Amino acid sequence: MKPSIGSYVYDTLSGRIGVVMGHEGPYVQLRPHGGGREWDVAPASVRPATPSERLRAATAYANARSRGEVP
Repeated sequence: MKPSIGSYVYDTLSGRIGVVMGHEGPYVQLRPHGGGREWDVAPASVRPATPSERLRAATAYANARSRGEVP
């Protein structure tokens, strides 16, 4: 299953939440919530993110932004 572009997924290998940016060869390209460096992961290693996982990612980004760690 290839997740659709723009959907939020959980990378079971790294434990990170990412937004699907595209598909390149056999990989899914993910970007962290709020932007950042993309990473590639096999489609078998991702699953749809739960609402609580999406909220946790958004909260972590908001906190980092308030500390001036991200633009």
